[in-house]
Amino acid sequence: MSELHSLPLAITPGDPCGIGPETIAKAWLQQPDLTRGCFVAGDVGVMRRAAALVASPVSLPVCEITTASEAWQVPTRCLPVLQVVDVAPVLPWGQIDARAGRLAGECVLWATQAALRGEVAALVTAPLHKEALHAAGTPWDSYPGHTELLQAQAARHLGVPLEAMPVRMMLANDEMRTVLVSIHVSLRDALAAITHDRVLQTLRITHASLSRLLGRAPRIGVAGVNPHAGEGGLFGREEIEVLQPALAQARTEGMDVHGPFAPDTVFMRARTKGDTPGEFDVVIAMYHDQGLIPVKYLGVEQGVNVTLGLPLIRTSPDHGTAMDLAGQGRADASSLIQALRMARQLAGLPV
Repeated sequence: MSELHSLPLAITPGDPCGIGPETIAKAWLQQPDLTRGCFVAGDVGVMRRAAALVASPVSLPVCEITTASEAWQVPTRCLPVLQVVDVAPVLPWGQIDARAGRLAGECVLWATQAALRGEVAALVTAPLHKEALHAAGTPWDSYPGHTELLQAQAARHLGVPLEAMPVRMMLANDEMRTVLVSIHVSLRDALAAITHDRVLQTLRITHASLSRLLGRAPRIGVAGVNPHAGEGGLFGREEIEVLQPALAQARTEGMDVHGPFAPDTVFMRARTKGDTPGEFDVVIAMYHDQGLIPVKYLGVEQGVNVTLGLPLIRTSPDHGTAMDLAGQGRADASSLIQALRMARQLAGLPV
């Protein structure tokens, strides 16, 4: 299939008061080949403000398109925007605003539905602000973040209950990948979520998703819950009673699964250093911070968040709205660029 007959890739601007719009504008200036066939599903005015922040010394024209497919016809270093929301007012940089939360949510909703209808090849989401989203009221206050909104829309589209649309967060960079058993819940609730069924479900989703990405079965390392992976039950029994049976079941299903290992060493074992690959292609982490701290320590600017288990491709940069930087033109677009590269790779578009 030629480029012009490929589906375009949609990018949502995130919270317009944060750094999302300006990182998108920078990506268009810095990576003209990578942004070819991409468009912003958002607001033209928001993106023109962002382009003005980063346009010196090279200008960045913003053009309004009327259909997603027109993205392939736009010249390089010209940023195409499909107006998918009501025209936005000028919003203050760096402030939490319910209007910004609503705009961010509506853009994600439009792009998700377009992806589910098969109108776009993939979806890249710039960061939204959870407090602003919550301040926007119904229905946005029912979603803790992007992942839950995407999951709910996918389940509704397929006509299945929410629990029949399990998803997992994978955070990836050039050195490491990690998939989380639970995401945006309290630590107490995260520990309660470490069950045989949920761990096995995480392994199945990871195996299926990375098999498609790598073209082979992934080598999966599993982090324990407790210090030293429980030390044979001395520091907790989750490894014995939950993890070991789940891993044994996964192996009978043909998965290349190893562990559980001490959480303070398994990530080092999985890390790729230069041309030397790690022992594992991915580490299953038991809760949010256990998995995200080591990956983010290696460099937030290179991290990519991938939602596994959805009937669509979604990636996002590994950082938040950075309200303290917004409106200054100083935000680093590296993570957004990596998210674009990953989305194109997963969608089979040239990178």
